Amino acid sequence: MNNPTQEHPSSKGLLVIFWLYVLIPLTWGVINTLLQAVKLFG
Repeated sequence: MNNPTQEHPSSKGLLVIFWLYVLIPLTWGVINTLLQAVKLFG
């Protein structure tokens, strides 16, 4: 009987890749926004 809560190793790898795909551009955007704000208000 399959346990629906059991994770496969490949799904963990895909989850890590997905989060990197989301977080890298997000971090880049936040840093650029903060740098532009410092230039504007500083």
